Amino acid sequence: MSHPSIAEVNAAFAARLRAGETLLGAIVALPCAEVAELFSRAGFDWLLIDTEHAPLDALVAQGLLQAARCPCLVRVHAGEEAVIKKALDIGAAGVVVPQVNSAADAERIVGYCKYPPRGSRGVGIVRAQGYGLDFQEYVAGANDNVIVMLQIEHIDAVNNIESIVRVPGVDALMIGPYDLSGSMGLLGQVNHPEVEQAIETVRRACAAAGMKLAIFAATAEGMKPYIRKGYTLPIAGMDLMLLSAAARGMVQALK
Repeated sequence: MSHPSIAEVNAAFAARLRAGETLLGAIVALPCAEVAELFSRAGFDWLLIDTEHAPLDALVAQGLLQAARCPCLVRVHAGEEAVIKKALDIGAAGVVVPQVNSAADAERIVGYCKYPPRGSRGVGIVRAQGYGLDFQEYVAGANDNVIVMLQIEHIDAVNNIESIVRVPGVDALMIGPYDLSGSMGLLGQVNHPEVEQAIETVRRACAAAGMKLAIFAATAEGMKPYIRKGYTLPIAGMDLMLLSAAARGMVQALK
């Protein structure tokens, strides 16, 4: 039985995301293929492979992509051309790029994600194209089907949000409440009224522009209010936190 190509998986995921389906994600930070495999089998629609904060290099990230049975976005550590190219070449369905604070930043990153003539992405024989077996299929659809998600996690980005949401080629935004709070002089105070107001400013701008929106919450109860507000890309939980919570719950129940 043949398996769908990465191009086919990416196209299906992009169509669901742009249709506004609520697609449940989770963060994978452990360099363990079994975690990606287990999370995808548990029913998450997509996974965020975190190479920004977690100690994951490109080879480890590729192993996680190979193990997962659902589409994965790779969160890169910087909005740099070589970094983004590598994440896409290893077969990610798209990238999540941190600290995007202006429309100019967004336009530059979109260019890095697109093959010429729409951008400057380099071409190589890589996993994304089935190591050459699916080359034409992949490059024909990549510019339309690779997801570009940008993190809004600084007050400057909030102040520029009206222009950011209108940059062509941006598929979704992800709010980073903790870094946002830090940029406002309120580090860690994600429930502070000023931080909540900044998040709401982003949400409203995205709703008005039809931009899809993601946000992280550690628990199901913490996520439900965001889903009710129209966040279609909820990121519910992280492998480290879920493992820790389960372990502590077991200990507390038995000691």
